[in-house]
Amino acid sequence: MPPFFRLNLNKRIRMSAFKSFFLKLVSFLAVILAWEYAGRAGISAALPSFTETMSAMLSLTLDGSLGTAFAKTLYPLAIGLLASIFIGVSLGMAMGLKDSAEWLFSPIFIVAQAAPLAALIPVLTFAYGIGVTAKIFTVCIMAMPVIVLNTLGAVRNTPGSLIEMARSFQGTRMQVIGKVILPSASPLIFVGLRLGCASGFIGIILAELLITPTGIGDIISYSQSVADYDKMYAAIFAIIVSSVLFIELLEKIEQVMFKPEKRN
Repeated sequence: MPPFFRLNLNKRIRMSAFKSFFLKLVSFLAVILAWEYAGRAGISAALPSFTETMSAMLSLTLDGSLGTAFAKTLYPLAIGLLASIFIGVSLGMAMGLKDSAEWLFSPIFIVAQAAPLAALIPVLTFAYGIGVTAKIFTVCIMAMPVIVLNTLGAVRNTPGSLIEMARSFQGTRMQVIGKVILPSASPLIFVGLRLGCASGFIGIILAELLITPTGIGDIISYSQSVADYDKMYAAIFAIIVSSVLFIELLEKIEQVMFKPEKRN
């Protein structure tokens, strides 16, 4: 590519990134202003203003309770997400490469994606108790269907011409998978990872509220019971921000690994 066109492309990419950041910032500020107005207008006694919520979050941070709660919440979340990513991507790849694997497993995950999985949490509690294991399984059942089905779709959407070209050059099956199918499917797999991780964050909060109120769920439940709504919203805001930052991190990793024109 000539230097002029390369510089022009880089300029367009930077402008697009700045525009995206600016629009996200405007959206975030609009939500904060609306929240602050609703809290100060007295729409509901259970809705504190944004500044009151931030003050409560600062208090929770300084006394160490927020950090301790996050440590308890992130432990089952991390294990559940790692298991979901490893098993989900592997199973999705197998389903995409083998028709028999797809016929066997795809109905399970299609039903799991459409079903209200939160209703299964009492069953998990009955089977595994109220400890960490039930919470890890809750994260998995929320995150894994999205990851598996996106990986399946990504593998199945690999251009057939690329596969035929690799085979015409006497590529082995493993070479076709590693050098053609996996690179072609990786952008869509990353989309599934982002959606699955977002569902995993939802799963861990459901688990903490419905199984055992520990970590962030403990702060939310206790603050609600004593009508300390500032701290309740502070805990909710903290876990939402953590989820958003984690998803943004995955998106940045995707942007580093894949050129913008290949992520469409």
